[in-house]
Amino acid sequence: MSMLDRKLFRDILRLWAQVLAVALVMACGVMTIILAIGAYRSLEETRAVFYERYRFGNLFVTANRAPLHLKERIAALEGVGGVDLRIVDYVLLDMPGMAEPATGIAVSIPDSGQPAVNRLYIRSGRLPEPNRPHEAAVLESFALAHRLTQGSTFDAIMNGRKQTLTVTGIVLSPEYIYAIGPGDMVPDPHRFGVFYMTRTALEGVMDMDGAFNDASLTVLRGADTDDLVGAIDDLLDPYGGQGTYLRKDQISHTFLDNELIQLRAMAAIIPPIFLFVAAFLVNMILTRLITLEREQIGLLKALGYRDFEVAWHYAKLTIVIALIGVVIGFGAGNWIGRGLTRLYAEFFSFPFLIFRESVDLYAISGGISVAAAIAGAGKAIWSVIVLPAAVAMRPPAPVRFRSLFHRQLSSRLFSQLTIMAVRQIIRTPVRSLLTSLGVALSVALLVVAMFSSDSVDYMVEQIFFRMERQDATLRLDRERSPAALDAIRHMPGVTRAEPFRSIAVKLRNKNHEKDLAILGMPEDGELGRIMDADMRPLEPPSSGLLVIGRVAEALELKVGDMVEVELVEKDHRQIDVPVTGIVQSLVGIDAYMRIDALDRLIGDGRRISGARISVDPVLKEALYDSVKNTPAVAYIMLIGLSRQQFRATIEKNIATMTTVYTTLAIIVAFGLIYNSARIQLSERARELASLRVLGFTRTEVSSVLLTELAVVVLVAQPFGWLLGYLFSMLVIEGLASDLFRVPFVVNSQTFAIASLVVMGASLVSALIVRRRIDRLDLVSVLKSRE
Repeated sequence: MSMLDRKLFRDILRLWAQVLAVALVMACGVMTIILAIGAYRSLEETRAVFYERYRFGNLFVTANRAPLHLKERIAALEGVGGVDLRIVDYVLLDMPGMAEPATGIAVSIPDSGQPAVNRLYIRSGRLPEPNRPHEAAVLESFALAHRLTQGSTFDAIMNGRKQTLTVTGIVLSPEYIYAIGPGDMVPDPHRFGVFYMTRTALEGVMDMDGAFNDASLTVLRGADTDDLVGAIDDLLDPYGGQGTYLRKDQISHTFLDNELIQLRAMAAIIPPIFLFVAAFLVNMILTRLITLEREQIGLLKALGYRDFEVAWHYAKLTIVIALIGVVIGFGAGNWIGRGLTRLYAEFFSFPFLIFRESVDLYAISGGISVAAAIAGAGKAIWSVIVLPAAVAMRPPAPVRFRSLFHRQLSSRLFSQLTIMAVRQIIRTPVRSLLTSLGVALSVALLVVAMFSSDSVDYMVEQIFFRMERQDATLRLDRERSPAALDAIRHMPGVTRAEPFRSIAVKLRNKNHEKDLAILGMPEDGELGRIMDADMRPLEPPSSGLLVIGRVAEALELKVGDMVEVELVEKDHRQIDVPVTGIVQSLVGIDAYMRIDALDRLIGDGRRISGARISVDPVLKEALYDSVKNTPAVAYIMLIGLSRQQFRATIEKNIATMTTVYTTLAIIVAFGLIYNSARIQLSERARELASLRVLGFTRTEVSSVLLTELAVVVLVAQPFGWLLGYLFSMLVIEGLASDLFRVPFVVNSQTFAIASLVVMGASLVSALIVRRRIDRLDLVSVLKSRE
């Protein structure tokens, strides 16, 4: 080992605490790169392989009842790769040991073999056979929730008839990677499942002989999807076609896509924060170390060591620090990445999901981290190169003294020790500012981690207690006369029932259009309420359309404009309707009208699609039994259970994210303050020791250093709040979609907790340095080396 390498080894041992603090900050950056990009690649590549191998559709369309002979015409369209015409319908499920009805989707598959589009991955068992009409293959998430295995049975109410179905296999589908039930915001496999039956079996049950109501298509590369959508709509319009939509609008794909967007954002925003802080810390340490070893550097050069050799010695110190952080980051990123993958496996139903350990990912994250450290050390290392040996062996010129305050005024307002602390901050403004910025970033990370809890609490309050105030929503199998509402009101346990009508439409304005549903609301509704832009209840007007804000922005609509409404579920009539208001919604993009106005718009008399109901808790099980035996009910949405599942799922995610971010923020705060304090102590040890000799107590001497640190930390808090607010706003914008919109809410309590956590970490690091101040060896510190 060369002499310089022995010196390097001694420096690392001597500075082990500071080296470890910097390495941990750097490890956080490496970890988040591996975690975010590794999880992103795992999800994206698994999805791509699953989609390709099992031929996930590119286009989807539903109709009322269309003849099967259309298949040849659809398949003949230019650009179509494969076509699957299916029977798909919502059904009620009566599951053993479960009082409330579950909701299911029955999907037809060919009598033999796999479908041409949306093929099934068979986890166990087999697919149903055509000569056995009571067999079904069940989606894995639902099977696991109810412990269904091959040979298990369950009851399904299909087209008014109760069928006992036997499970033949457990399957996965690219169409239901994220299986979410109607009215839910997170998956609940206990209450929602998908099962597959042969076409022959479903044709008989659903009275759909020679017909289909759902189609999925794959599209060849380079095909013009706009032309295809128009051609398919033209073919299905006479049969109640409800408009073809692309894969990007398919619910499962949309949720998975949002998760990938979040991981990309995490990889782009968070690692640079840690690498910036780490580079700054490396610069601080090396600058001070080179200052302290100035005479040694001069001596080395005088003994014949070249500038490059001395500079490379300090560069190696930087690389060693970076490599320690990289190794820790590799281990932490791999471990947490595997945990995150297991968490994803609970929400996304893939045949397999393995955390991607790419060699290039580790090489990139390690290379970026080492480069960041070298960049931070660049200025300090350059100072070694340009420092002549003769100059280096002389003590540095003393800092020029200037009075920063009026002597008499300052002595009245502050003690001399406080003035000493403030003077040091002003004399090193760049370092003080960067230290404050690093602490501010710690606060910002915590705000980002915790604000989601504020937003979710607000979201739950608005959706479940102010907008959707019912206990349950009954959806009918088809539009029925108002007499159905009387029947619902007479069901056991129903204390109040309010009707609604829903119809799929296209809204058009200028060259913009949007597929959505118009929801007809009763005039005096209390269970389901419309909210204005300020989240205040709003009565539906006697005429005209209420449009959600983000729909109005997309279509460039304002109050008083006329919008074209195409009734895609009916005869595709196009009617101009005035926009009478802009409203707010956190879930979906429905537009609203008064139900009698919607009846007049459609022109087929009074109809209802379902009802919101309040339920007597004592009689809820009797209601469930009644629903299971009512053929006209397609499914029931239980608002209370949806709320509980949403809270439980989100709180688990928030707890995980908060733990990770809190740990990262504490590491950043501790690393910054500890290194800053240690460097200040090494720079001012002689000054502090002199104060002790002059009779100042340990507490008074420590206050010089701790006051300086306190000012830096306190100044950082408002900047941290501002950065946290801005980062949180970016997160909310990234989450916005047509499925739901998380409100942007940050409570003052969140800012306070974030600051308290960071100040607590700063206090611990400061107290560790305070202990070193108390143990200063006055004799050795005050010895002069001149």
